[in-house]
Amino acid sequence: MTAPAAPAPLERTGGRRGLPRFLGLFVVGNLALYAMYLGVVSILLPVQVEAFDPANKEINLAVVTGTSAVFATLFNPIGGVLSDRTRSRWGRRNPWMIGGALAALAFLGLMGFASALWILVVGWCAAQAMGNVYQAAITATVPDRVPAERRGSASAVMGIAQSVGMVAGSIVAARFVGDLELGYLLFGAALVVAAVLFASLTHDPRGDELPAAEPAGGGLAAQLKGFGSALKSRDFTWAFTSRAFMMMGFFLIMGYQAYILADYIELPDGLAPTDAIPMLVIANTVLTVICTSIIGPISDRIAKRRPFVLIAGVIAAAATVVPVLVPTLTGMFVWAAIGGAAFGVFMAADHAIVTLVLPKQEDAARDLGVLNIANAGPQIIAPFVAGTIVVSLGGYMYLFVIGAVFSLIGALAITRVKGVA
Repeated sequence: MTAPAAPAPLERTGGRRGLPRFLGLFVVGNLALYAMYLGVVSILLPVQVEAFDPANKEINLAVVTGTSAVFATLFNPIGGVLSDRTRSRWGRRNPWMIGGALAALAFLGLMGFASALWILVVGWCAAQAMGNVYQAAITATVPDRVPAERRGSASAVMGIAQSVGMVAGSIVAARFVGDLELGYLLFGAALVVAAVLFASLTHDPRGDELPAAEPAGGGLAAQLKGFGSALKSRDFTWAFTSRAFMMMGFFLIMGYQAYILADYIELPDGLAPTDAIPMLVIANTVLTVICTSIIGPISDRIAKRRPFVLIAGVIAAAATVVPVLVPTLTGMFVWAAIGGAAFGVFMAADHAIVTLVLPKQEDAARDLGVLNIANAGPQIIAPFVAGTIVVSLGGYMYLFVIGAVFSLIGALAITRVKGVA
Protein backbone atom coordinates (compact mmCIF):
# COMPACT_ATOMS: atom_id res chain seq x y z
CA MET A 1 0.00 0.00 0.00
CA THR A 2 1.26 3.46 -0.87
CA ALA A 3 1.62 5.69 2.16
CA PRO A 4 -0.58 8.80 1.95
CA ALA A 5 1.22 12.11 1.76
CA ALA A 6 1.37 13.85 5.09
CA PRO A 7 -0.56 17.12 5.17
CA ALA A 8 1.60 20.21 5.00
CA PRO A 9 1.63 22.33 8.14
CA LEU A 10 -0.45 25.48 7.75
CA GLU A 11 2.03 27.59 9.68
CA ARG A 12 5.72 26.82 9.96
CA THR A 13 7.59 27.64 13.12
CA GLY A 14 10.09 29.94 11.51
CA GLY A 15 12.83 27.64 10.29
CA ARG A 16 15.78 26.34 12.28
CA ARG A 17 15.58 29.11 14.84
CA GLY A 18 11.81 29.00 15.24
CA LEU A 19 11.40 25.26 15.65
CA PRO A 20 13.64 24.89 18.74
CA ARG A 21 11.80 27.74 20.46
CA PHE A 22 8.45 26.22 19.58
CA LEU A 23 9.53 22.79 20.84
CA GLY A 24 10.89 24.28 24.06
CA LEU A 25 7.61 26.03 24.81
CA PHE A 26 5.71 22.92 23.72
CA VAL A 27 7.63 21.06 26.43
CA VAL A 28 6.66 23.64 29.05
CA GLY A 29 3.01 23.58 28.00
CA ASN A 30 2.75 19.80 28.14
CA LEU A 31 4.88 19.47 31.27
CA ALA A 32 2.47 21.69 33.21
CA LEU A 33 -0.50 19.71 31.92
CA TYR A 34 0.85 16.27 32.82
CA ALA A 35 2.15 17.49 36.17
CA MET A 36 -1.40 18.54 36.97
CA TYR A 37 -2.89 15.27 35.73
CA LEU A 38 -0.54 12.96 37.62
CA GLY A 39 -0.12 15.09 40.72
CA VAL A 40 -3.87 15.19 41.23
CA VAL A 41 -4.74 11.63 40.19
CA SER A 42 -1.87 9.81 41.90
CA ILE A 43 -1.61 11.73 45.19
CA LEU A 44 -3.91 14.68 45.93
CA LEU A 45 -7.15 13.02 44.87
CA PRO A 46 -6.56 9.65 46.62
CA VAL A 47 -5.52 11.41 49.83
CA GLN A 48 -8.59 13.64 49.78
CA VAL A 49 -10.96 10.78 48.92
CA GLU A 50 -9.56 8.64 51.74
CA ALA A 51 -10.06 11.49 54.20
CA PHE A 52 -13.79 11.54 53.41
CA ASP A 53 -14.34 7.79 53.95
CA PRO A 54 -11.29 5.55 54.59
CA ALA A 55 -13.31 2.33 54.55
CA ASN A 56 -14.63 2.93 51.02
CA LYS A 57 -11.66 4.73 49.47
CA GLU A 58 -11.29 2.39 46.45
CA ILE A 59 -14.89 2.59 45.29
CA ASN A 60 -15.14 6.32 45.99
CA LEU A 61 -11.97 7.03 44.01
CA ALA A 62 -13.43 4.93 41.20
CA VAL A 63 -16.60 7.04 41.26
CA VAL A 64 -14.67 10.32 41.09
CA THR A 65 -12.32 9.24 38.31
CA GLY A 66 -14.93 7.30 36.37
CA THR A 67 -17.36 10.22 36.30
CA SER A 68 -14.65 12.68 35.31
CA ALA A 69 -13.55 10.36 32.51
CA VAL A 70 -16.83 11.02 30.71
CA PHE A 71 -16.12 14.75 30.67
CA ALA A 72 -12.49 14.24 29.64
CA THR A 73 -13.62 12.02 26.77
CA LEU A 74 -16.19 14.52 25.51
CA PHE A 75 -14.31 17.77 25.88
CA ASN A 76 -11.08 16.85 24.11
CA PRO A 77 -12.71 16.50 20.67
CA ILE A 78 -15.16 19.31 21.47
CA GLY A 79 -12.22 21.57 22.26
CA GLY A 80 -10.59 20.43 19.04
CA VAL A 81 -13.63 21.34 16.95
CA LEU A 82 -13.86 24.75 18.58
CA SER A 83 -10.21 25.62 17.98
CA ASP A 84 -10.31 24.28 14.40
CA ARG A 85 -13.19 26.61 13.60
CA THR A 86 -11.98 29.66 15.54
CA ARG A 87 -10.82 32.65 13.48
CA SER A 88 -9.83 35.45 15.84
CA ARG A 89 -7.29 38.26 16.09
CA TRP A 90 -5.54 36.21 18.81
CA GLY A 91 -5.32 33.07 16.66
CA ARG A 92 -7.33 29.87 16.76
CA ARG A 93 -5.44 27.79 19.36
CA ASN A 94 -4.40 30.49 21.86
CA PRO A 95 -7.89 31.49 23.08
CA TRP A 96 -8.74 27.92 23.98
CA MET A 97 -5.40 27.21 25.61
CA ILE A 98 -5.59 30.26 27.87
CA GLY A 99 -9.31 29.95 28.51
CA GLY A 100 -9.02 26.25 29.32
CA ALA A 101 -6.12 26.87 31.71
CA LEU A 102 -7.90 29.68 33.56
CA ALA A 103 -11.08 27.63 33.97
CA ALA A 104 -9.07 24.61 35.13
CA LEU A 105 -7.42 26.79 37.79
CA ALA A 106 -10.82 27.87 39.09
CA PHE A 107 -12.16 24.33 39.36
CA LEU A 108 -8.98 22.97 40.93
CA GLY A 109 -9.40 25.66 43.56
CA LEU A 110 -12.93 24.40 44.17
CA MET A 111 -11.57 20.87 44.69
CA GLY A 112 -9.12 22.04 47.32
CA PHE A 113 -11.91 23.49 49.44
CA ALA A 114 -14.42 20.67 48.81
CA SER A 115 -16.28 19.69 51.97
CA ALA A 116 -18.09 16.70 50.49
CA LEU A 117 -17.39 13.99 47.94
CA TRP A 118 -19.97 15.28 45.46
CA ILE A 119 -18.24 18.69 45.35
CA LEU A 120 -14.97 16.92 44.61
CA VAL A 121 -16.67 15.01 41.78
CA VAL A 122 -18.05 18.23 40.26
CA GLY A 123 -14.72 20.02 40.58
CA TRP A 124 -12.64 17.26 39.01
CA CYS A 125 -15.13 16.72 36.18
CA ALA A 126 -14.99 20.41 35.31
CA ALA A 127 -11.21 20.66 35.74
CA GLN A 128 -10.76 17.62 33.48
CA ALA A 129 -13.06 19.13 30.87
CA MET A 130 -11.11 22.39 30.79
CA GLY A 131 -7.76 20.61 30.87
CA ASN A 132 -8.81 18.66 27.81
CA VAL A 133 -9.83 21.84 25.97
CA TYR A 134 -6.30 23.13 26.67
CA GLN A 135 -4.77 19.82 25.58
CA ALA A 136 -6.69 19.69 22.31
CA ALA A 137 -5.45 23.15 21.37
CA ILE A 138 -1.76 22.70 22.22
CA THR A 139 -1.55 19.24 20.64
CA ALA A 140 -2.92 20.57 17.35
CA THR A 141 -0.02 23.00 17.04
CA VAL A 142 2.25 20.11 15.97
CA PRO A 143 0.50 19.34 12.65
CA ASP A 144 -0.08 23.09 12.28
CA ARG A 145 3.57 24.08 12.53
CA VAL A 146 5.98 21.11 12.44
CA PRO A 147 7.06 19.55 9.10
CA ALA A 148 6.29 15.85 8.69
CA GLU A 149 9.98 14.93 8.59
CA ARG A 150 10.46 16.43 12.08
CA ARG A 151 7.43 14.80 13.72
CA GLY A 152 9.58 12.13 15.37
CA SER A 153 11.50 14.84 17.22
CA ALA A 154 8.24 16.54 18.18
CA SER A 155 6.93 13.20 19.43
CA ALA A 156 10.09 12.74 21.50
CA VAL A 157 9.67 16.21 22.98
CA MET A 158 6.09 15.39 23.97
CA GLY A 159 7.24 12.15 25.57
CA ILE A 160 9.91 13.97 27.56
CA ALA A 161 7.42 16.62 28.66
CA GLN A 162 4.95 14.00 29.77
CA SER A 163 7.58 12.08 31.71
CA VAL A 164 9.17 15.08 33.39
CA GLY A 165 5.70 16.41 34.12
CA MET A 166 4.82 13.18 35.90
CA VAL A 167 7.93 13.47 38.06
CA ALA A 168 7.26 17.10 38.84
CA GLY A 169 3.61 16.40 39.56
CA SER A 170 4.27 13.56 41.96
CA ILE A 171 7.10 15.35 43.78
CA VAL A 172 5.14 18.58 44.17
CA ALA A 173 1.91 16.81 45.16
CA ALA A 174 3.72 14.76 47.81
CA ARG A 175 4.83 18.02 49.43
CA PHE A 176 1.25 19.25 49.71
CA VAL A 177 -0.44 16.21 51.25
CA GLY A 178 -1.01 18.33 54.36
CA ASP A 179 -2.12 21.41 52.41
CA LEU A 180 -4.34 20.17 49.59
CA GLU A 181 -5.86 23.58 48.88
CA LEU A 182 -2.50 25.12 48.01
CA GLY A 183 -1.44 22.04 46.05
CA TYR A 184 -4.46 22.23 43.75
CA LEU A 185 -4.03 25.97 43.23
CA LEU A 186 -0.34 25.57 42.43
CA PHE A 187 -1.02 23.05 39.66
CA GLY A 188 -3.71 25.29 38.17
CA ALA A 189 -1.49 28.37 38.31
CA ALA A 190 1.36 26.52 36.59
CA LEU A 191 -0.98 25.59 33.74
CA VAL A 192 -2.03 29.23 33.31
CA VAL A 193 1.59 30.43 33.25
CA ALA A 194 2.50 27.78 30.65
CA ALA A 195 -0.45 28.77 28.46
CA VAL A 196 0.44 32.46 28.60
CA LEU A 197 4.10 31.78 27.78
CA PHE A 198 3.22 29.58 24.82
CA ALA A 199 0.66 32.04 23.46
CA SER A 200 2.97 35.03 23.91
CA LEU A 201 6.17 33.57 22.47
CA THR A 202 4.91 31.48 19.53
CA HIS A 203 2.92 32.64 16.53
CA ASP A 204 -0.65 31.40 16.24
CA PRO A 205 -1.99 32.55 12.85
CA ARG A 206 -4.71 35.19 13.10
CA GLY A 207 -8.07 34.71 11.47
CA ASP A 208 -7.10 36.77 8.41
CA GLU A 209 -4.04 34.54 7.88
CA LEU A 210 -6.08 31.34 7.70
CA PRO A 211 -8.53 29.96 5.15
CA ALA A 212 -12.14 30.55 6.12
CA ALA A 213 -13.68 27.83 8.24
CA GLU A 214 -16.08 25.61 6.36
CA PRO A 215 -19.73 26.24 7.28
CA ALA A 216 -20.90 23.98 10.08
CA GLY A 217 -23.81 22.46 8.24
CA GLY A 218 -26.34 20.08 9.71
CA GLY A 219 -26.49 21.57 13.19
CA LEU A 220 -25.27 20.01 16.40
CA ALA A 221 -26.06 16.43 15.38
CA ALA A 222 -23.84 16.72 12.30
CA GLN A 223 -21.01 18.21 14.32
CA LEU A 224 -21.21 15.43 16.91
CA LYS A 225 -21.24 12.86 14.15
CA GLY A 226 -18.10 14.49 12.76
CA PHE A 227 -16.18 13.57 15.92
CA GLY A 228 -16.11 9.97 14.81
CA SER A 229 -15.54 10.58 11.11
CA ALA A 230 -11.79 10.12 11.47
CA LEU A 231 -12.41 6.61 12.81
CA LYS A 232 -13.58 5.68 9.32
CA SER A 233 -9.89 5.80 8.42
CA ARG A 234 -8.45 2.34 9.00
CA ASP A 235 -4.97 3.56 9.97
CA PHE A 236 -6.39 6.21 12.30
CA THR A 237 -8.56 3.64 14.06
CA TRP A 238 -5.70 1.20 14.61
CA ALA A 239 -3.41 4.00 15.83
CA PHE A 240 -6.16 5.00 18.28
CA THR A 241 -6.54 1.40 19.46
CA SER A 242 -2.80 0.91 19.92
CA ARG A 243 -2.39 4.09 21.93
CA ALA A 244 -5.44 3.40 24.12
CA PHE A 245 -4.27 -0.06 25.17
CA MET A 246 -0.64 0.98 25.67
CA MET A 247 -1.63 3.92 27.85
CA MET A 248 -4.11 1.85 29.84
CA GLY A 249 -1.49 -0.82 30.49
CA PHE A 250 0.83 1.80 31.94
CA PHE A 251 -1.57 4.01 33.86
CA LEU A 252 -3.57 1.13 35.31
CA ILE A 253 -0.64 0.84 37.72
CA MET A 254 0.64 4.43 37.72
CA GLY A 255 -2.72 5.93 38.67
CA TYR A 256 -3.27 3.54 41.57
CA GLN A 257 0.18 3.56 43.14
CA ALA A 258 -0.87 5.16 46.41
CA TYR A 259 -3.11 2.22 47.29
CA ILE A 260 -0.87 -0.45 45.71
CA LEU A 261 2.07 0.69 47.82
CA ALA A 262 -0.07 0.91 50.95
CA ASP A 263 -1.93 -2.39 50.68
CA TYR A 264 0.06 -4.75 48.40
CA ILE A 265 3.77 -3.91 48.25
CA GLU A 266 6.10 -4.59 51.18
CA LEU A 267 7.71 -1.22 51.95
CA PRO A 268 10.73 -0.66 54.21
CA ASP A 269 9.88 0.44 57.73
CA GLY A 270 9.27 4.15 57.98
CA LEU A 271 8.68 4.73 54.26
CA ALA A 272 5.22 6.12 53.51
CA PRO A 273 3.52 5.32 50.18
CA THR A 274 3.31 9.02 49.29
CA ASP A 275 7.10 9.28 49.76
CA ALA A 276 7.76 6.15 47.70
CA ILE A 277 5.75 7.37 44.70
CA PRO A 278 8.17 10.20 43.72
CA MET A 279 11.10 7.76 43.98
CA LEU A 280 9.41 5.37 41.55
CA VAL A 281 8.39 8.16 39.20
CA ILE A 282 11.96 9.48 39.09
CA ALA A 283 13.30 6.01 38.24
CA ASN A 284 10.64 5.70 35.56
CA THR A 285 11.30 9.13 34.12
CA VAL A 286 15.08 8.87 33.85
CA LEU A 287 14.73 5.85 31.57
CA THR A 288 11.80 7.39 29.72
CA VAL A 289 13.67 10.59 28.91
CA ILE A 290 16.84 8.77 27.85
CA CYS A 291 14.99 6.40 25.52
CA THR A 292 12.71 9.11 24.13
CA SER A 293 15.66 11.40 23.40
CA ILE A 294 17.47 8.64 21.53
CA ILE A 295 14.61 6.98 19.66
CA GLY A 296 12.83 10.13 18.41
CA PRO A 297 15.68 11.36 16.17
CA ILE A 298 16.48 7.77 15.12
CA SER A 299 12.90 7.24 13.95
CA ASP A 300 13.17 10.48 11.93
CA ARG A 301 16.47 9.37 10.41
CA ILE A 302 15.35 5.89 9.34
CA ALA A 303 11.73 6.98 8.68
CA LYS A 304 10.31 4.03 10.63
CA ARG A 305 7.90 4.29 13.55
CA ARG A 306 5.86 1.07 13.94
CA PRO A 307 8.69 -1.29 14.99
CA PHE A 308 9.48 0.92 17.97
CA VAL A 309 5.88 0.80 19.22
CA LEU A 310 5.79 -2.99 18.82
CA ILE A 311 9.03 -3.45 20.76
CA ALA A 312 7.88 -1.03 23.45
CA GLY A 313 4.66 -2.94 24.04
CA VAL A 314 6.42 -6.27 24.50
CA ILE A 315 8.97 -4.80 26.92
CA ALA A 316 6.25 -2.99 28.87
CA ALA A 317 4.27 -6.21 29.28
CA ALA A 318 7.31 -8.04 30.62
CA ALA A 319 8.05 -5.25 33.10
CA THR A 320 4.48 -5.13 34.36
CA VAL A 321 4.46 -8.74 35.57
CA VAL A 322 7.58 -8.27 37.73
CA PRO A 323 5.68 -7.02 40.83
CA VAL A 324 3.46 -10.09 40.59
CA LEU A 325 6.53 -12.26 41.11
CA VAL A 326 8.35 -9.84 43.43
CA PRO A 327 5.78 -7.80 45.42
CA THR A 328 8.39 -5.59 47.08
CA LEU A 329 9.73 -2.09 46.56
CA THR A 330 12.54 -3.65 44.50
CA GLY A 331 9.99 -5.26 42.21
CA MET A 332 8.26 -1.92 41.80
CA PHE A 333 11.57 -0.24 40.95
CA VAL A 334 12.17 -2.86 38.24
CA TRP A 335 8.69 -2.19 36.85
CA ALA A 336 9.25 1.57 36.99
CA ALA A 337 12.67 1.50 35.30
CA ILE A 338 12.03 -1.05 32.55
CA GLY A 339 8.51 0.22 32.04
CA GLY A 340 9.91 3.74 31.77
CA ALA A 341 12.32 2.66 29.05
CA ALA A 342 9.47 1.02 27.14
CA PHE A 343 7.27 4.07 27.59
CA GLY A 344 10.04 6.30 26.26
CA VAL A 345 10.43 4.20 23.12
CA PHE A 346 6.66 4.22 22.66
CA MET A 347 6.26 7.99 23.07
CA ALA A 348 9.13 8.73 20.69
CA ALA A 349 7.31 7.02 17.82
CA ASP A 350 3.62 7.10 18.67
CA HIS A 351 2.88 10.81 18.35
CA ALA A 352 4.67 10.91 15.01
CA ILE A 353 2.45 8.07 13.80
CA VAL A 354 -0.81 9.71 14.82
CA THR A 355 0.04 13.06 13.20
CA LEU A 356 0.90 11.23 9.98
CA VAL A 357 -2.41 9.34 9.79
CA LEU A 358 -4.67 12.37 10.26
CA PRO A 359 -7.32 12.23 7.51
CA LYS A 360 -7.71 16.03 6.97
CA GLN A 361 -5.41 18.90 7.93
CA GLU A 362 -8.29 21.34 8.41
CA ASP A 363 -9.78 19.07 11.07
CA ALA A 364 -6.45 18.39 12.79
CA ALA A 365 -7.42 19.58 16.27
CA ARG A 366 -10.76 17.78 16.20
CA ASP A 367 -9.20 14.51 15.06
CA LEU A 368 -6.27 14.85 17.46
CA GLY A 369 -8.88 15.49 20.12
CA VAL A 370 -10.39 12.13 19.29
CA LEU A 371 -6.93 10.56 19.46
CA ASN A 372 -6.20 12.32 22.73
CA ILE A 373 -9.09 10.35 24.21
CA ALA A 374 -6.79 7.35 23.78
CA ASN A 375 -4.03 9.30 25.51
CA ALA A 376 -5.73 11.18 28.34
CA GLY A 377 -8.69 8.85 28.75
CA PRO A 378 -6.72 5.89 30.14
CA GLN A 379 -4.88 8.19 32.55
CA ILE A 380 -8.20 9.36 33.96
CA ILE A 381 -10.24 6.16 33.90
CA ALA A 382 -7.41 3.88 35.02
CA PRO A 383 -8.20 4.37 38.74
CA PHE A 384 -11.85 3.56 37.98
CA VAL A 385 -10.90 0.39 36.11
CA ALA A 386 -8.34 -0.48 38.78
CA GLY A 387 -10.90 -0.06 41.54
CA THR A 388 -13.32 -2.32 39.70
CA ILE A 389 -10.64 -4.98 39.23
CA VAL A 390 -9.54 -4.89 42.87
CA VAL A 391 -13.08 -5.02 44.23
CA SER A 392 -14.35 -7.70 41.84
CA LEU A 393 -11.27 -9.96 41.68
CA GLY A 394 -10.09 -9.36 45.22
CA GLY A 395 -6.46 -8.42 44.81
CA TYR A 396 -3.96 -5.89 43.48
CA MET A 397 -1.98 -8.64 41.73
CA TYR A 398 -4.57 -8.75 38.97
CA LEU A 399 -3.88 -5.12 38.08
CA PHE A 400 -0.39 -6.06 36.94
CA VAL A 401 -1.55 -9.11 34.99
CA ILE A 402 -4.28 -7.20 33.16
CA GLY A 403 -1.93 -4.25 32.60
CA ALA A 404 0.55 -6.57 30.86
CA VAL A 405 -2.22 -7.93 28.63
CA PHE A 406 -3.25 -4.39 27.67
CA SER A 407 0.34 -3.55 26.68
CA LEU A 408 0.57 -6.60 24.44
CA ILE A 409 -2.72 -5.75 22.73
CA GLY A 410 -1.45 -2.22 22.10
CA ALA A 411 1.76 -3.56 20.59
CA LEU A 412 -0.09 -5.89 18.24
CA ALA A 413 -2.59 -3.22 17.18
CA ILE A 414 0.13 -0.98 15.71
CA THR A 415 1.04 -3.70 13.21
CA ARG A 416 -2.33 -3.06 11.53
CA VAL A 417 -1.34 0.52 10.60
CA LYS A 418 -0.24 0.27 6.98
CA GLY A 419 0.22 3.88 5.89
CA VAL A 420 3.27 4.49 8.12
CA ALA A 421 6.45 2.43 8.12
